[in-house]
Amino acid sequence: MQRTTLLIPDDLHHRLRQIAAERDVSMATVVREALEERVGRARPVPRSIGVGSSRSTDTALRTAAERPEPRACL
Repeated sequence: MQRTTLLIPDDLHHRLRQIAAERDVSMATVVREALEERVGRARPVPRSIGVGSSRSTDTALRTAAERPEPRACL
């Protein structure tokens, strides 16, 4: 297990102490449980975002004359 230091507002610290006392567990246990819950809900950003990006920012602004002819379907 790793040790870390958190800076939290006084009111949050007070609520944390209350919850820990009510449950008869350490504040560290309450923090670990809260972090596990939050991190467990986090979803990673899909790696496929931007795969087909042309990296051209003016595509929608081009006139019909500037756009290339579409390829013929065979």
